Amino acid sequence: MEFGFTEEDEAFRSEVREWLAGHADGAQDRRSWERTLGKSGWIGLGWSEAGYGNRTATLTQQVVWAEEYARSGAPARSGHIGEKLLAPTLLAHGSEEQKARFLPPVAAGDELWCQGYSEPGAGSDLAGVRTRAVRDGDGTYRISGQKIWTSLAHEADWCFVLARTDAGSSRHRGLSFLLVPMDQPGRIEVRPIRQLTGTSEFNEVFFDGAHARAEHVVGGEGNGWRVAMSLLGFERGVSTLAQQVGFAQELTRVVRAAVRSDAVADPVVRALLVRQWAELRVMRWNALRTLGGSGDTGAPNVAKLLWAGWHQRLGELALLVRGAEAAVGPREWSPESPYELDELQYLSLFSRADTVYGGSDQVQRTIIAERVLGLPREPKGVV
Repeated sequence: MEFGFTEEDEAFRSEVREWLAGHADGAQDRRSWERTLGKSGWIGLGWSEAGYGNRTATLTQQVVWAEEYARSGAPARSGHIGEKLLAPTLLAHGSEEQKARFLPPVAAGDELWCQGYSEPGAGSDLAGVRTRAVRDGDGTYRISGQKIWTSLAHEADWCFVLARTDAGSSRHRGLSFLLVPMDQPGRIEVRPIRQLTGTSEFNEVFFDGAHARAEHVVGGEGNGWRVAMSLLGFERGVSTLAQQVGFAQELTRVVRAAVRSDAVADPVVRALLVRQWAELRVMRWNALRTLGGSGDTGAPNVAKLLWAGWHQRLGELALLVRGAEAAVGPREWSPESPYELDELQYLSLFSRADTVYGGSDQVQRTIIAERVLGLPREPKGVV
């Protein structure tokens, strides 16, 4: 079930490891790191054949890059939304002018993106869009509304926004996919959301007459739902295998904590640790089975269900194996440092959101039931 890596793939792996070893430790801020990646040709490996990326790489080489990056301990990416979501969407639905304008800056690490999908009150219901975009006489759209849980909006230069351009429409009809510049003082406000972990990767974004140009509507006005659904299909691909490398590293830390605390003496704890290890292997085999395939309807939804529950259980286990120590922070409390977590505490708290963001478990099961198994749709108005 494993990939059959060729000699060329292994040579590529050696090149990747050597480069990361020489650059990852010296990385500074995340934006500078994106430019370093772009300058050395590591952004856009999956879409270079279209002429906008930095180098050509096969699917297996993309897997090599993703896995070795995760193993290297290199900084978390700020540019992955532009590279992994926007870029393939533009390649599939964008005009030649849109590709020429937006793909090169993403490949160079010069422009960062965020995703304007979720809205307050809509939960995981993407079709419940209330943000509106009204077209002026000069062709400019004016956007009003609010998005929430917008990852890295405080760092982004641009946002792709799903907005309602047909005032009389409802649900998935009358939506458009707009590319919106974030530098619009007085028209766009970003408010960080402080999370359980004490960090603020997510944000609220308020649009008050923000401008978007007519030529920056992807796929044509009113076709936003089709474009948005296409983008969601790109969210889980090669990156799933890299994610699992990170999961394996976290599992190793939990096992080491269990050994230090002697929690492994408990047969129940041992069984839970073995279960996590076995399920992680199953997830990898499933990812390899579906990677690069087509027509496997529901595979992304199954993958999301698998890893979200697994990671949440790992977070619970991370505290269980440490006992009472898990409730104590790594440093003494002080006004200057009021909220400190160690790695396993952060894992436990952040993983609580895994079964909600990116489509809740309930939404994933509904999609599988209705679109894959062909079961009757859930009756409207039933609680």
